[in-house]
Amino acid sequence: MKPRVLVVDDEPGVRRALQRGLAAEGMDVVVAGDGVSALDIALTGAFDVILLDIMLPGLSGYRVLQRLRERHVRTPVLLVSAKDGEIDQADGLDLGADGYLVKPFSFVVLVAQVKAMLRRAEATGAGQKLSVGDLAVDRGSRQVRFAGQPIALSPREFAVLEALACRAGSVVTKDELLRAVWGDEQAATRNAVEVYVGYLRRKLDAAGAGGIVRTVRGHGYLAATEQLEAAISAAAPRR
Repeated sequence: MKPRVLVVDDEPGVRRALQRGLAAEGMDVVVAGDGVSALDIALTGAFDVILLDIMLPGLSGYRVLQRLRERHVRTPVLLVSAKDGEIDQADGLDLGADGYLVKPFSFVVLVAQVKAMLRRAEATGAGQKLSVGDLAVDRGSRQVRFAGQPIALSPREFAVLEALACRAGSVVTKDELLRAVWGDEQAATRNAVEVYVGYLRRKLDAAGAGGIVRTVRGHGYLAATEQLEAAISAAAPRR
């Protein structure tokens, strides 16, 4: 699947420009316009890179970053700010940022930094833990828990859940699931996707996690909570 980037900025024009530009670079982009929504979205761990402005309503970028690291979310974070002082940059790096970019910046430089972070994250295995509400998916140990209780999944069921949790809050089509889980759209049919999503749902329902994986008729499947959907839709571009 495409690299997934969370763009957090309180200026709608900046969000739109970055979303268009990064999408043109082959990335899947989600946006947030305030610190509280950004934290709700980023806590899923379902992003490869976060572009985080410092001056945000609700919670500052510093506090968002601090809370992410306190919750052991290791997603690479590139802080973006008009503040260019050495102390500001040092504070951000001390809190766990992976880079600092001063506004106004060159889009070419921003893309280069994002791609460098993607390469480092791939090499270090960052982003191995995902969460959708109380549902936790550990990609390293291949274990799933809901509210702390383990859920036993088959390897294929785990792969389906992993693919959905990696895109938490966004719809994943059947064709995307075929590529992610079976490796080739010709290796299985769309009916196989429906069957395994059904298996997965039954096990989630039995564990009390019903409703987290849903069908979006005519589009595909979605792993989300109401809180996560509200946070994402708050800053989504109006059509």
